[in-house]
Amino acid sequence: MHDMAIDTSLAAELRGLDALDTPLERPAVAGRLWSQLWPKLAAIAIFVGMWQIVVWMGLKPRYVLPGPATAFGEFAHQLTQSSFWHATGVTVTRGIIGFLIASVIGLALGVAVARFGVLRAAIGSLITGLQTMPSIAWFPLAILLFQLSEAAILFVILIGAVPSIANGVISGVDYVPTTLVRAGRNIGARGLALYRHVILPAALPSIVSGLKQGWAFAWRSLLAGELIVAIANRPSLGAFLANSRELGEPSYMLALMIAILLIGVIVDSAFSAADVRMRRRRGVGGLTS
Repeated sequence: MHDMAIDTSLAAELRGLDALDTPLERPAVAGRLWSQLWPKLAAIAIFVGMWQIVVWMGLKPRYVLPGPATAFGEFAHQLTQSSFWHATGVTVTRGIIGFLIASVIGLALGVAVARFGVLRAAIGSLITGLQTMPSIAWFPLAILLFQLSEAAILFVILIGAVPSIANGVISGVDYVPTTLVRAGRNIGARGLALYRHVILPAALPSIVSGLKQGWAFAWRSLLAGELIVAIANRPSLGAFLANSRELGEPSYMLALMIAILLIGVIVDSAFSAADVRMRRRRGVGGLTS
């Protein structure tokens, strides 16, 4: 009887160990989407509510600060206008092209600075210094060098985004565990192979964060450029925004600002989704994912 009790207890423990290999049930897709969506909706509702309260208080006349209903109504109207979509396409295309070029330059620069001590000593602090400069400060030089052209806007986008991306790479490489680097060397990885197969994959979370921050800088620099640099036959959201201010159309101006904000939120959500998936694959999903 005693042996039978031991066997039963052992079998129960083994079943418990086997259960550790059973994958946890993941919530339904709709539940995951809602868990990601409702905080954003709540934040928007709070912001719109505060906006409406300010309007009701009459701190500014309605022709200066229209209410949310007026602004969102104008935004809905703009969605039916081909000129709005054309301008949005121009702005988004500029942003994507600038960000892709900045990504290539920033990634290469970050790897070079992280790998070679001479470069780090020479330009490491300069990269951080460039990141702290407001993008608007570069436009006088950009216009002087490239006049009112696409190149002037691209120049400022790169100046704004490249340092952020490069710093993300440098920071990620600096925090790669030395034990991981030693393990890579023990299996024969040297030089570029060590960076390609060991260091850069380990630094990927910081690199993604740098890319996300680089997009934020690129987007802000782009809109600042479009407010200043108006190019003939190239309508853009920034140019329309400047025109709405000059023509005294605050509802149109707010509608354009809503569109710019939505684009930023959509891109940020894409980066956040990639970051969450990457953390889950690495087993560091955290409490919020």
